[in-house]
Amino acid sequence: MTTRNDQKEQRREEILYAGLDLFIRKGFTGTKIKDIADRVGMSVGLMFHYYESKEALYEELIRYGVSGPMQTMAPTELEPLAFFEATAKQLIDYIRTQPFVAKMFVLMGQAVISEDVPAGVKEILSGLDVYTPTARLIEKGQQNGTIRSGDSMALSLAFWCAIQGIAEQYAMFCDAPCPESEWIVDIIRNK
Repeated sequence: MTTRNDQKEQRREEILYAGLDLFIRKGFTGTKIKDIADRVGMSVGLMFHYYESKEALYEELIRYGVSGPMQTMAPTELEPLAFFEATAKQLIDYIRTQPFVAKMFVLMGQAVISEDVPAGVKEILSGLDVYTPTARLIEKGQQNGTIRSGDSMALSLAFWCAIQGIAEQYAMFCDAPCPESEWIVDIIRNK
């Protein structure tokens, strides 16, 4: 038996999922609070009991989108190449099995380049930097000979842009074939 709090949390998730889908399809400005309310079958007034505004809903999605990658890049004891193999596998598995994750990649990519997102979102996004810690890991892998030589930041960009591109394609075309995670790691692997 579900409690009232469980039901409320489930409704919040439904709103998040609906908002995410609409934001990636219509953009922040093009998505109206009524669109989200209609998608989840509730009145606009009731939706304000869950989120005080469209901006608050969008900001929650962006916070979630920043926290995931930054947790992924937390310090690790794994050998660098092993880290990239595990990370690529985990992300590709999530992209394949959890449409929310693939759509979050789309939302984050749009938010970073969009000029129409709220200033608070731009501030949250300023805390997103997976490239620098990835470049440091790549340098460690280059020193131990497991990661190819080359500019570590460029290799970091190649790794993450491959994941980003795959997620975007899968978010929009879920029946598209999904590359193997090893193919992504091969971008940085020393052969």
